[in-house]
Amino acid sequence: MQRTSLTRAIALGATTALLFATHAQAQDTYEWKLVTSWPKNFPGVGQGPERLAQLVEEMSDGRLTIEVFGAGQLVPGFEVFDAVSEGTAQIGHSASYYWKGKAPAAQFFAAVPFGMNAQEMNAWLHYGGGLELWNELYDEFGVEVMAAGASGVQMGGWYNREINSVADLDGLKMRMPGLGGEVMSQMGVAIVNMPGGEIFTSLQSGAIDATEWIGPYNDLAFGLHQAAEYYYYPGWHEPTVMFEAIVNDDAWGELPTDLQAILRSAIRDVNQDVLDEYTARNNDALATLINEHDVQLRPLPDDVLAEAKRISAEVVQELADSSELAGRIYESYSDFQQKVTNYHAISEQAYYNARNPEGEVSFDNAAE
Repeated sequence: MQRTSLTRAIALGATTALLFATHAQAQDTYEWKLVTSWPKNFPGVGQGPERLAQLVEEMSDGRLTIEVFGAGQLVPGFEVFDAVSEGTAQIGHSASYYWKGKAPAAQFFAAVPFGMNAQEMNAWLHYGGGLELWNELYDEFGVEVMAAGASGVQMGGWYNREINSVADLDGLKMRMPGLGGEVMSQMGVAIVNMPGGEIFTSLQSGAIDATEWIGPYNDLAFGLHQAAEYYYYPGWHEPTVMFEAIVNDDAWGELPTDLQAILRSAIRDVNQDVLDEYTARNNDALATLINEHDVQLRPLPDDVLAEAKRISAEVVQELADSSELAGRIYESYSDFQQKVTNYHAISEQAYYNARNPEGEVSFDNAAE
């Protein structure tokens, strides 16, 4: 009897110690740094990381706090991936086409010319196997990736002269990243890549002749209408940009499971919230650009769009052929796009046509 009581006491003591240890671990606090490719507090994409930090702190009751650094505050905007991979920061917010020099196939997860829009990309990533492929691509770099926002369909760009045909593109110097930039390069454009914070001065000084950034909400905030007169649509090169949250694997592994769940849930919230904000703000911003700043809104000529689509197919196929993994990503992406296109032809597209059969717009000086 005495031995049984002693055994029970030892077991109870061990259980109690384990509970105390587990409770203590659960109450550990973590202080993270988040680096971004965007100016600090920039509308839309720059506000996403700020909302993420706020949500995580509130949901975790302060156990996980995240300090947000804009581009250039801790690391330059184009060094976000390296900073997270190397552990300089635990988490980053950016767009994957900036890392095409490290992982060319990363461009599939940012923007594909004439590819899927934000709604379709989110469906592919979360229910079509896209996110698993994205993480497989990043495995060798020691980071976990999650979708963390979307721009929606972007604009075709700002030009300091009118574009009436493909010939008018020849010799232009333009800021356009990713696959769209490669397509434009083959159309005679000299592509210059630079972070967002450098665009206005480069366009105003004549260092570049044209640029795309995101869309009216952000373009108005940057004051791009003060540096170029013509604003073109549609954004064939970026039917959306999916923004990414990348997390250092070691930092992720140190978090208890409840904080991992909180972080994952907060990122998913921000992913939708950023898109919602762009959808809500772009229309009013475009009206302001046209009606208050006399911006000339122009559709891209049909021959420009046709040539861009032809070259895009070649550029995307070349990327798909660049590696075995790139091929699998492209196969998954293109199969999903074909299926969702078929459904959207009788749902989204058919509804838009029925709602606005003449394709009318109400902006005063929009070209017909």
